[in-house]
Amino acid sequence: MLKIKSVLAGLLLSLFASLAIAASNPLSVHVLNLQDGLPSAGVEVRLEKQDDMQWTLLNKGVTNEQGRISALYPEGKPLEKGIYRVTFQTGKWFKEHQSTTFFPEIPVVFEVDGKLPHYHIPLLISPYGFSSYRGN
Repeated sequence: MLKIKSVLAGLLLSLFASLAIAASNPLSVHVLNLQDGLPSAGVEVRLEKQDDMQWTLLNKGVTNEQGRISALYPEGKPLEKGIYRVTFQTGKWFKEHQSTTFFPEIPVVFEVDGKLPHYHIPLLISPYGFSSYRGN
């Protein structure tokens, strides 16, 4: 019984640590597949910032089982005003799920104006269409 309590305590501490990291990170993404209404786990995502008309890679990640990356911005770096691009590698994801798609990747370009402490970029995908918006 003590062993089970220790394992559960460890899992809870891990969960709370993950939530604390997510809460302090200024950028998150979420991918949902409209075809089946489920989260899209395993989508590769890149974050870049535009500087003098050039894109600089800041970070990359892969969506979890809920289709989320809760902390995409580099840890320990303050969020700067500017133009950013989040690129979702949808072609690879659809291929891995035995489906064709018209969009091999979906770039979402957005501006950070410094008015919000957190930016959330949701992406709704299907093989031949997509939608994104500023979430919260």
